[in-house]
Amino acid sequence: MKKIYVCNDTVTGIFSAVYDAWKAGWMEEECGIACMDALEQELFCEYVQSEESEKKAQAVCALIWKHMGRQAYWDIYHAALAEDREKGDAILGTMLAARRLPDSMRIMEHLSHPKVEKVFELSRTVGGEAHSYKGFLRFKELGSGVLYSEIEPKNQILTCLAPHFSNRLPLEDFMIYDKSHQMFVVHEAQKQWVLVWDEGFDFSKTEDVSEKEQEYAKMWKSFCKTIAIESRISPRCQMQHLPLRYRENMTEFSS
Repeated sequence: MKKIYVCNDTVTGIFSAVYDAWKAGWMEEECGIACMDALEQELFCEYVQSEESEKKAQAVCALIWKHMGRQAYWDIYHAALAEDREKGDAILGTMLAARRLPDSMRIMEHLSHPKVEKVFELSRTVGGEAHSYKGFLRFKELGSGVLYSEIEPKNQILTCLAPHFSNRLPLEDFMIYDKSHQMFVVHEAQKQWVLVWDEGFDFSKTEDVSEKEQEYAKMWKSFCKTIAIESRISPRCQMQHLPLRYRENMTEFSS
């Protein structure tokens, strides 16, 4: 029977399941990984709950860096952030395929392998969405002086955005809330960012914006409206560069 390792839909959870399958010595066709939230049980499969562990995840990270290289690590890491029920299987299949190659460092060149191709596509999707949000994300200053932003991404991209904004705003206290996955990135001035979940958070405080923020938001909306050339407005062209799903949380499109 095929053994399926069931795990949480987190990087640590998926890497822990990879660790268990790798340590057991299974071949690619003998094992798989399924995230708990997207589990659809099949016949002739044995389902085993994988215990999530930072130690296991770190061991898998070290293994990938050593035997598959930096690029493969980032492709696999980004694939683990994707909103896709088959991502765990794809990551495990890619690593098991690399074990059979004479030069495992070149695993991501083997796009003819379906699991490697899947990891590559997921990585590109996650990276593309994260890149878009680096330009489309908008902060607002709360009454407390904290910069706050809300996003609704398809994938779990907060850990891709956090280093970007912490490098550019090292002296600011800021928070980015992922409404799709109910998690935050929190950055305290001159400190490292952390990833937290929204247990007990009072969202009513996010409506208390500073007077300066209200003034600048009004000026920004006025600027965006003023520079537009009415006779050359093209909604189709605009949507190609700025899809509708990004606009709800952007200052220039808010009412």
